[in-house]
Amino acid sequence: MKKNVVLRVARPTNDLEATVRFYRDGLGLDELARFENHDGFDGVMLGKAGEAHHFEFTRAHGHDAGRAPTQDNLVVFYLPDPDDWQAAVARMKAHGYQPVPSFNPYWDRRGVTFEDEDGYRIVLQNAAWGAPSAGVI
Repeated sequence: MKKNVVLRVARPTNDLEATVRFYRDGLGLDELARFENHDGFDGVMLGKAGEAHHFEFTRAHGHDAGRAPTQDNLVVFYLPDPDDWQAAVARMKAHGYQPVPSFNPYWDRRGVTFEDEDGYRIVLQNAAWGAPSAGVI
């Protein structure tokens, strides 16, 4: 990929403000942009300024977004530094989010899973990411 590529993970929600609280306050992401009533959609972009990835959460007026299709719909954040990892887990708990057992027990070995308002899950994994060919999954 070219170095100017940006990854946006976009998904709908029925409760935009609850979702924003989970990802902004709990995870510590920054609100990068917000829009209201753009062709019947409200939305918020969350991430870290200057990074090449962010989330976009939208609410469509008059439409039910539903819940996550399975408990194995995950976004994994790799936090190799134990202090950073513990701080991230503590921040989620301090904002009232309690860990849930992961559907795949692999994620419970070195990580903690949290579920948002819509049933989507994030894993805070205390490990460095490496390509599978390097022996790290």
